[in-house]
Amino acid sequence: MSWTDERVELLKKMWGEGQSASQIAKELGGVTRNAVIGKVHRLGLSNRASGGGSTKSEPKEKPAAAPKAEAKAKPKTEPARPTAQAAPAAEAKPTPIPARKQIIPAGQPLPPQPSANEISPEALAKVNEVEKKAKKLNLMELTERTCKWPVGDPATEDFWFCGLPVQQGKPYCEAHVGVAFQPMSARRDRRR
Repeated sequence: MSWTDERVELLKKMWGEGQSASQIAKELGGVTRNAVIGKVHRLGLSNRASGGGSTKSEPKEKPAAAPKAEAKAKPKTEPARPTAQAAPAAEAKPTPIPARKQIIPAGQPLPPQPSANEISPEALAKVNEVEKKAKKLNLMELTERTCKWPVGDPATEDFWFCGLPVQQGKPYCEAHVGVAFQPMSARRDRRR
């Protein structure tokens, strides 16, 4: 269904007469109540007062005046566009943005940032040694007895899981448990 000039005029006429969007949709056929409401808003037709018959006669003139007022408003906004088009010339000399305010595009890795919960160097060294001995399993090879510590970026082919024997009652091997599960007191101290 397309909004032909005839259908738009019928919509304006019926809206001005105070008919509901449902009634207009039924009369036009092939269009929903919501489509009628959307078109009324896009045309800038005025809201109608919900009341007696005397208020229905007033909106008849207003819907016709509203689109003209909107059309007059458009030329006022169009001269503003050349200034917006002149903005790229001003952008030719970009002002340097401080590094902390730079926006990183989606999909790009974030730069390393200090963390309040940094891992101790001993634990990192232990993890690096363990990852050299890791079985490098894929997701389908994991069992309840294999370490499920992920290594790498899941979006690449170099992604794998540790696969070494797990510590009893934990999902990871001894080295990865040391990184994943930290004593409560150590976490509290780091927050301060």
